[in-house]
Amino acid sequence: MFNWLKKPAEKATTTGENVNHPDAEPTPPVTELGDLLTLLAATEPVMRNIQHIVLVASGKGGVGKSTTAVNLAATLAQLGLRTGLLDADIYGPSIPLMLGLEGARADSPDNKLLNPKQAFGLSLQSIGFLVDPDKASVWRGPMASQALLQLINETLWPELDILIVDMPPGTGDIQLTLAQKLKVSGAVIVTTPQDVALSDAGKAITMFNQVKIPVLGLIENMSYYLCPHCGEADDIFGTAGGLRLAERYRVPVLGQLPLERQIREYADRGKPAVLKLQPIAEIYRTICHKMLTNMTGATAQQVEIIITDD
Repeated sequence: MFNWLKKPAEKATTTGENVNHPDAEPTPPVTELGDLLTLLAATEPVMRNIQHIVLVASGKGGVGKSTTAVNLAATLAQLGLRTGLLDADIYGPSIPLMLGLEGARADSPDNKLLNPKQAFGLSLQSIGFLVDPDKASVWRGPMASQALLQLINETLWPELDILIVDMPPGTGDIQLTLAQKLKVSGAVIVTTPQDVALSDAGKAITMFNQVKIPVLGLIENMSYYLCPHCGEADDIFGTAGGLRLAERYRVPVLGQLPLERQIREYADRGKPAVLKLQPIAEIYRTICHKMLTNMTGATAQQVEIIITDD
C-alpha cells in the first residue's frame, strides 16, 4: 500500500542538586535488575526479534510524552537492555529531532524492507524518516494505522529485549489497531497534574483496559518546578493530580518528574537528558525498574479500573 522507497534517500549539567518532590516518598526496587532481565527473557517474544512491546501514551498532547519515551528508552539501553524506539505519531513525528537525526532519510538493503536508524544505543524507526518534514500527513485514520503497521513489520529490527512505542495522542484508530494487531506487553501513561490532562489520561487508561492491555504504571510529568536558585518546589500545574488519578484507577505510580528547563534544552539539541542530568537519570532508573518489575509480575501490583460518578 505504501511504497516508502519510491524516492531516493536524500552540553551542560543540571542546576539543581535535588529534583525529588518534597512530598514524594521513593520506593526502593524490590527485585534485582538481573533477576528482572532473566524473567523478561523467559517469556515468549511478542514478535520476531522483539521480546516485549511497551506503549507510551497520554490521551492528550502537550504533556511531554515523546520526551518521556525518549528518556525511558535511553535509560533502558543504559541498563543493558537491547532497546528499540518506534515513533508512532504519524501526524507529528518528533523522535528524529529529539535524537539528533532531523533530516535523516530511511534506507533499505533491498528496496523492500527498511533499516532502523541507530542513536545513543537505540534502534529507531519513525515516519519522519520517510516523509517530507515540511509537509503534513493528511491521512484518514485507517490509512495512518496501515502505515504504522507497515512501519513496524517492514523494519529490519535487530534482536530487541524491548521496543518502546511513542504513541500519538488520543484513543482512536491507531491505538485500536496496535492493540488488535500486536501482542503488547503493556502501556505506560504520561500525564501532568492539571485537570485538563488528567481527564484525557483517565480515558487512555480506560481504553487500554477495554482492549486488554495491562497498564504498567503512570508517570506524572512536570509534577513540580524546582527553583534553581533557592531550591523551593512550586506545583505550578497542581498538586499530586497524577497520584490521585492513579489511586482512582488503581494504577501503579512509576515516578514524578520535575518541570526542568534543561530537559527541554537537551531534547531540542537531539540528546536524551538522562545521559547528562544525573538527578533526572536517577528518577528514570527508578521508573524503569518499577516498570520492568510490573511487566514480570515480580510484585503484586494489580491493574484494575474503578469507574465512579464524579
